[in-house]
Amino acid sequence: MTQTPRASSLLNAADPLERQRDKLLAIAEVLMRRAEQETDNSGEAYAQFQRAAMLEDQVRARTRDLERALDLLHQSNAQLATANRETEAARQNLADAIETVQEGFALFGPDDVLVMCNSRFCQQMIDLRDHLKPGLSFDTYIDRVSRSSYLALPPGETPESWAVRRRKRHQDRHVIFNVQLIWDRWLQVSEHRTATGGTVILQTDVTDLIRLEREARGRMLDDQARIIRATLDHISQGVCIFDAEARLVGWNQRLGDLLAIPVTRFRMGVSFAALMERMESEIGFGEGMTAQRLAEWTGARGRAPISFEVTRGPLILQADAQEMPDGGFVVSFTDITAERAAQAALAAVNETLEARVMERTLELADALADAERANASRARFVAAASHDLLQPLSAAKLFIGSITAEGLDPFAQEALTKAQNALGQVEGILGALLDISRLESGRLAVNPGPVQLNRVLGPLREEFAALAAAKGLRLTVLPCSAVVISDPAYLRRILQNLIGNAVRYTRTGRVLVGARRQGGGIRLEVRDTGPGIAEEDQDAIFREFHRLNAPASASEGMGLGLAIVERACAALGHPLGLQSDPGRGSCFMVQLAQADPSASLPSPPAAQPPQPAVQGTLIAFLVENDPDLRRAMGLLLEKWGLTVLDAGSAEEALELIEEIGILPDVFLVDQQLGDGMAGLDFIRQIRSDYVGTIPAALITADRDPALALACDTLAIPQFLKPIDPAALEAWIVSATAPPPET
Repeated sequence: MTQTPRASSLLNAADPLERQRDKLLAIAEVLMRRAEQETDNSGEAYAQFQRAAMLEDQVRARTRDLERALDLLHQSNAQLATANRETEAARQNLADAIETVQEGFALFGPDDVLVMCNSRFCQQMIDLRDHLKPGLSFDTYIDRVSRSSYLALPPGETPESWAVRRRKRHQDRHVIFNVQLIWDRWLQVSEHRTATGGTVILQTDVTDLIRLEREARGRMLDDQARIIRATLDHISQGVCIFDAEARLVGWNQRLGDLLAIPVTRFRMGVSFAALMERMESEIGFGEGMTAQRLAEWTGARGRAPISFEVTRGPLILQADAQEMPDGGFVVSFTDITAERAAQAALAAVNETLEARVMERTLELADALADAERANASRARFVAAASHDLLQPLSAAKLFIGSITAEGLDPFAQEALTKAQNALGQVEGILGALLDISRLESGRLAVNPGPVQLNRVLGPLREEFAALAAAKGLRLTVLPCSAVVISDPAYLRRILQNLIGNAVRYTRTGRVLVGARRQGGGIRLEVRDTGPGIAEEDQDAIFREFHRLNAPASASEGMGLGLAIVERACAALGHPLGLQSDPGRGSCFMVQLAQADPSASLPSPPAAQPPQPAVQGTLIAFLVENDPDLRRAMGLLLEKWGLTVLDAGSAEEALELIEEIGILPDVFLVDQQLGDGMAGLDFIRQIRSDYVGTIPAALITADRDPALALACDTLAIPQFLKPIDPAALEAWIVSATAPPPET
């Protein structure tokens, strides 16, 4: 069966829609006619009819699609025509707007090709007008401008170099510069980059502005010249101005007055050398300057400013010469005659003052030396007096200690107790005097280290509890486990004096001692409800022997406690503070640095078991040059059951030991034994002459830290005068005790 060709192959897509429709209608008509002619019995005609109907439907659908496409095409053509008209209108409007701009305007595209420009662009360069058309490249534009006959090139510049410099400026996004044209005309050229990479060039005629500016500058220069002229005529200095050729171009009236030269002799254009020849016989140069050196300076270039003095008769002139930017120079002359006379007078006065100052300095040095000698003498006197007093005081304590209270009547026992108390008070006063002496002489040796406050506060609580209770006061010492950096001995002395003062001067109420953390440190506070201290007296209480009106008696102190506190705090670096309200009480504060928690603390002293009395027959050798003290200590030692040998000097002791041929069981040696061997040297000699270490103790009133250190090095116990009998007895018992049985 022959297949019917497809309708789509009979159509040409390039044909108009009307043509394609006509073809489809003709094809449909032929097919229908053919279908009618087919009348075979197999039903082929009916099938052909159905296919023709379907084909007709497809032709109609395609026709409708073609009609809609044709409508859309008509609409698109209409919109395109409208857009073209609007674009042309916008372009014409832009051209009209650019044409109305007063400046020359040109737009180059991102490819540096001219897009459009107005008629004012390069209108001053007539020879460029025929070439300013769209499509002109920027490089060609620059080349034609550089060769324009209307362009005034700067001196020494060629069209090629000008074009190269102009292209370099074109590389910047924004450029503004002036271009000079012939006939003294000027254009200001401004280049700006657009967002798309194009370039907009604006040209503004600034000829009138530059001419006005030039005229204004000329008037300003004229005004400045008049001002300078008036200034030169009214200043006190003489001024002369020379150009780069060292020719005179300006001067003032004062110059002729100072140099005694008539103004008529100054002429415009006269050389500096000619002026110097005329003035050479009338002026002289000061030190460091000559006419030859000055001439060399004027003939050089790049001159550094110079100053020199010129003399003319009695006048002394200060000359200052300095180069100007144009290569010329200016010289000014100032009359310094009165100044030099004043300097001479001042020098004479200075010499007189220096002599007086030297004289007064020598007097002050002598006074200072006298004061230092007096202070040293006072310190030595206090130390010596304290030492001399400690000798009989120690003897008195030992004499009283040798008296047995048992068997005495009550009156004698009371008198003995009072005598012991009185000696204790005297001992405290002497100890304070020695402390003050060491503090003032700078011989105070402190050993700061970790100190646990509870180990200092606990014993003080026990020490002052009975005294506070006797006065009816409530003493509260708060425990504190903090560890601080201080010297334990002097920290205890500081708190002891502060608590003692608080208890002594407080009538009723309480005394509170505690510590609080503040600013990374520990602040110790001693508060009381005493009479308080007025602000004007708060500085005075720290002076020696100063006591405010208080109920304490002279036997309770001499006003040295706070002086010791202040000096000890200064030596230890502990800030000391005071807050007081008269009638309500006082608070003394000591600021301490907190120790590192990992710092090791010294072990607390182990509790000593009670020592038995001296047992057996022991020989004690006493070396003491003071007869009374030697006698008193001998009685005390005999009371303890010791056999006593004594000597007044180290040499006598050595002779006695050699004579009897017996070594004692214990030595008690005074440090200061007169003019002979010292006590410490005697002990060294004994230990050197005899095998073994014989127990020996040093007795002294010298509180020098160096002596204490030497005793510690040799393991020699030191007992300070006045001697504590209980401590001495305890040491003798321990030193002479037999070794434990193994």
